[in-house]
Amino acid sequence: MTSAAAPAAGSLDHDAAAQQVPEPVDWALAARVARRIAGRDPIADSYLAASLAEDFASVTTQAEALVSEHTGLHVVGAARASVLDRSGWVDANVASMRRLLGPLTAKLGSRLVKSPFAPIGRTVSATEVGVLLGWFSQRVLGQYDLLVPDDGASSTGDPGADTDGDAVYYVGANILALEKRFAFRPHDFRLWIAIHEVTHRAQFLGVPWMRDYFLGLVEGALGGVDADPRQIVAALLRAADELRRGRNPLDDGGIVALLATPEHRGTLAQIQALMSVLEGHGNRVMNELGRVHVAGQDRMARVLQARRRSQGIGGLVSKLLGIDSKMRQYEVGEQFVAAIEREAGPRALDAAWRGPEYLPTIDELDTPTAWLARVDRHEPAPAT
Repeated sequence: MTSAAAPAAGSLDHDAAAQQVPEPVDWALAARVARRIAGRDPIADSYLAASLAEDFASVTTQAEALVSEHTGLHVVGAARASVLDRSGWVDANVASMRRLLGPLTAKLGSRLVKSPFAPIGRTVSATEVGVLLGWFSQRVLGQYDLLVPDDGASSTGDPGADTDGDAVYYVGANILALEKRFAFRPHDFRLWIAIHEVTHRAQFLGVPWMRDYFLGLVEGALGGVDADPRQIVAALLRAADELRRGRNPLDDGGIVALLATPEHRGTLAQIQALMSVLEGHGNRVMNELGRVHVAGQDRMARVLQARRRSQGIGGLVSKLLGIDSKMRQYEVGEQFVAAIEREAGPRALDAAWRGPEYLPTIDELDTPTAWLARVDRHEPAPAT
């Protein structure tokens, strides 16, 4: 965290200092913990790493052309491929999480500022976030980061730090380790990963309203958390009761749902449905294009199946909101997309891109024909 400039002698403003509210997460500590857990794979320093930046610049461009033609989603401007080590990925995602959780941390910070336990809480929360990010950093292969701060601030709050806006990240050490372990052909494996990540970029930038809509939903869900300490205690008591009954209290929306007010739980359901569709569509595009353009895709898919839930834009958001355990995003979403394509053709999902009201609901993910019937009834009239 950056510190404020020292005031001139005799001009200390005690009121201003008192109004400063520390964030309830020590983000700099979170980054240090995550980097320590992430470790460093020796393969990242080997001669094998020399080709990564050039190769990913090439396959990202190739993937964008394939995805654009296949999906009909066109994005102005080329993606920037950024090959990171694990520490670099940690720093980028600490910055993203800090921005994502801003509404929640601001609310909690104002509540906890007078608590004598606030410093301990900041340390504990930072450690938990760091452990989560460190674990993810060992597994993630690629990520489209739509949450990169747009104000030039780094994960530690340094406004002069360099960040990559609209970035497609590739974690070099993890990719090299899998290529070596399973003898994947580097060009094919890297192209396959790139297809998945630029599909997410096409979803968020090729559908004009998608990015703002998604971020608005997440902000609404986080804003729905009741930061009243009494309500937090009540929520924890309810969670304990659920555990005694043999249920996981986080299954219905994670920490956010546990603390959210009832009227905001509908927002969580909207996020669940949207993420399932986006992840399922991304996975289906990846596999359909892979069958044509990637040698050895079937074996790659089998190897990576167990890693799916720790990848991409949905991974961290899902863990925070408890979506992954509830919805099995890739499976539910891919099954939905496959079903509507069997029924209505390979571009059936295009109807969902018309506007938020055309997105499938939670219930419609399990009844694809109901969604098709609804969007067909409300299909826009052709232009005259």
